[in-house]
Amino acid sequence: MLIHLLRHAEAEDVSPTGRDADRRLTEEGKKRMRSVAKAIARLDPGYEAVLVSPLTRTRQTAEPVAAACGFQRPFTETKNLAPNADPLEVLHELARLGPASALLVGHQPHFGRLFGLLLSGRSDLEVPMKKAALAAFEAPADPSLGPAELKFLLPPRLMEKLLVS
Repeated sequence: MLIHLLRHAEAEDVSPTGRDADRRLTEEGKKRMRSVAKAIARLDPGYEAVLVSPLTRTRQTAEPVAAACGFQRPFTETKNLAPNADPLEVLHELARLGPASALLVGHQPHFGRLFGLLLSGRSDLEVPMKKAALAAFEAPADPSLGPAELKFLLPPRLMEKLLVS
């Protein structure tokens, strides 16, 4: 299973409602995601599933990527990608869904712990990701069973420079 982790892009500090869940991408965040989405599409990931947290900013981050990659199915919204969720739970969810290739869009600190778990198989390692960064792992069909192979970690500026012409 190919697992792409995409941290959400830059979001507003406070939403109009005052709720963290309602925070939206800033104009700069939207602009960055348009270019990052083109870079991701050039990788031809063939996503069979796109999972987002219940927070607005992850859906807004995933939308341009899905459009650029031709992904036309509904997103899977899951509390297992919330900022303080247990990283192992989203891996169990992926095993149940069974996609060959999936995009997960989420947050810190969850993604740092999920990255560490995929990399080492341990729950005590955290590898923080920059906003709009993309990591790719090759994992077994049940990614909760052990470490996955890190294929790459690309910060957004590098994706923009290397993959977008």
